[in-house]
Amino acid sequence: MHCAVLALLCAAVAAAAEPPCVEPHYGHGISYMLPLKYRADFTHFEYTNPAAPKTGEMRLPQMGTFDNYNVILEKGRNAAGYDLNGGLVYDRLLEPAIDEPVSHYGRLAEGVATEPELAWIAFKLRPDAHWHDGQPITVEDVLFSFEMFQQHGSVALRTVLAEIDDIFIFGEREICFVRKPDIERNPILPFAIGGYSIMPKHYWQAHDISKTTVDPPLGSGPYRLVRADTGRLLEYERQHDYWGRDIPVNKGRYNFERIKFDYFADEGVMLEAHKGHAFDVREEGVSKNWATQYDFPAVKAGLFKRDLRPLARVEGLWWPIFWNTERKPLDDIRVREALWLLYDFDWTNRVLFHDFYLRGVSFFQNSPMAHSGPPSADELALLAPWRDQLPARVFTEEFRHPPSNGCGPQRHNIARALELFKESGLEVRDGKMRNVESGQPFTLDFIGVSYYSIRQNLSLVGNLERVGIEATGRAPEVSQWLYRSRTGKFDGNSVRLGPGHTPGLQLRNWFGSAAAGQDYGQNWARVRSPVIDSLIDAIIGARSAEELYAATRALDRVVMWNFYFIPLGSQPGFRLVHWDKFGEVRSDQLNRVPFVDAWWWDAAKAKRVEEGLAALESEEVKEAPAPDDPGHARRRCEDAAESELTLTALD
Repeated sequence: MHCAVLALLCAAVAAAAEPPCVEPHYGHGISYMLPLKYRADFTHFEYTNPAAPKTGEMRLPQMGTFDNYNVILEKGRNAAGYDLNGGLVYDRLLEPAIDEPVSHYGRLAEGVATEPELAWIAFKLRPDAHWHDGQPITVEDVLFSFEMFQQHGSVALRTVLAEIDDIFIFGEREICFVRKPDIERNPILPFAIGGYSIMPKHYWQAHDISKTTVDPPLGSGPYRLVRADTGRLLEYERQHDYWGRDIPVNKGRYNFERIKFDYFADEGVMLEAHKGHAFDVREEGVSKNWATQYDFPAVKAGLFKRDLRPLARVEGLWWPIFWNTERKPLDDIRVREALWLLYDFDWTNRVLFHDFYLRGVSFFQNSPMAHSGPPSADELALLAPWRDQLPARVFTEEFRHPPSNGCGPQRHNIARALELFKESGLEVRDGKMRNVESGQPFTLDFIGVSYYSIRQNLSLVGNLERVGIEATGRAPEVSQWLYRSRTGKFDGNSVRLGPGHTPGLQLRNWFGSAAAGQDYGQNWARVRSPVIDSLIDAIIGARSAEELYAATRALDRVVMWNFYFIPLGSQPGFRLVHWDKFGEVRSDQLNRVPFVDAWWWDAAKAKRVEEGLAALESEEVKEAPAPDDPGHARRRCEDAAESELTLTALD
């Protein structure tokens, strides 16, 4: 390596105690806090089958429509399979292992190197990677891709890459990303850079990458698009000469000969299409459907599976209610605690969600980052300097929901809520909760991104009425909801809070004082707390898993016991529903269900499904009344009469 190039690396780490001319030490992977699970000589991930047959098809549903294949833009609706973070058509520098919290291994890159403080991140490309047209994938393609991301990418993409000061190529296959010297160390930066799809420079130089397109661009990945009906259908075919088929991160993956996506405009239609064997696998998104819609004959015959899969991901909180703490009296912790007491999660879960959700008790639920029991010594060391600014329970108790039997109003919780309201200067007069001094009634205005966000407030609204608090709720159009959320035009709101295993700077955007009231920040609760700011700094600055867990658990206690949120529930797993036609290496220690990229076609199972469906159809024909059956005719006439009456009424 030329010393001129090395000098650039050294300039990036001028403050670090590094020898002036040392080549990057490349590793086969990179992890966050924890050691890598797989050694340099690993041949495949444990959740894949290297002997899986390369045949068959998988059919998948998509909601909505698509009109764009240019994935770097925020304009248009991207086609499934053309993804910014790798996927079917494109490759990325690094591939995440889904059986580890945060570990990535080389895909396009055969090696990755970082300076200890992440002043620079370097990648060395594999020599044999090529595009679908046979041209080699080079560091020029990587440089071009990131230059285009910075110039034309979405706001979110450009925000992440704003930390990069310089990108330069050295040698034939090496490229280095240099972080701005005045930017705080961001532990997720190597994973962000390594996770973006690499674009073909020679293709896009002849096309306008700043515009959406309905012409599928050139790819390099395991699949190529062979058929499309814009907005309705996509069909991909396996690339038989895919360059990366047998590299360790891909061995045993991408096994289907064809992958199809059908688009639906209505979830109800999509559900019935799935039951009718129009496609193969999906996640059930509605708890009512999960509880009531999967008892049809194919399920009873064992042809169709309804399977709750535990996942090793941070589940967090499922659409909790949060308060605008800039508005009075919601700035008073006693008022927020009283409102928490008036929400009955157990009733809500039983009546509305068919007892699907677990009690949400942690911002980091389902991970080692979540608090439990009393604080540890390491947690107390972070919390003790702020003792006079924190609720006493932070130091002694783990957070829990108010006691409830789930069977109606909980009088003890309502009574305690009234006491807290009175302590804060509010009491019931003439049937209305009023400010004692001004006489002004206490009212609450809720907004939500959907009807379900408002519906989940039923138990709270009922109890608010009991104590004289008038509440309104509406789900405006999404852009209006975003505007009101960003500008603080609400009292109560709800949002999905699911941090990843590298929470870091994300927490500053959600809870940091500097993000409160910022137009494009997400601290919509307007939390301004030096305690929280300090704990977020400790999370970002952590250098070991022990330091990270102590800081996240301490933050968890502070956020929960300040009642910024009514936490509601947390998901117990992934609601997988699928026709039983596939093979898999089953594991409940994954952070997603890899049905697209790690399952395979099982010919024997598929034959059983086809024969079973034929048998069920035959039984239905036998059981159906004959056309000349008097009972059948009578029912047909009754149906016709009913339809006529309906039409007359409509007219």
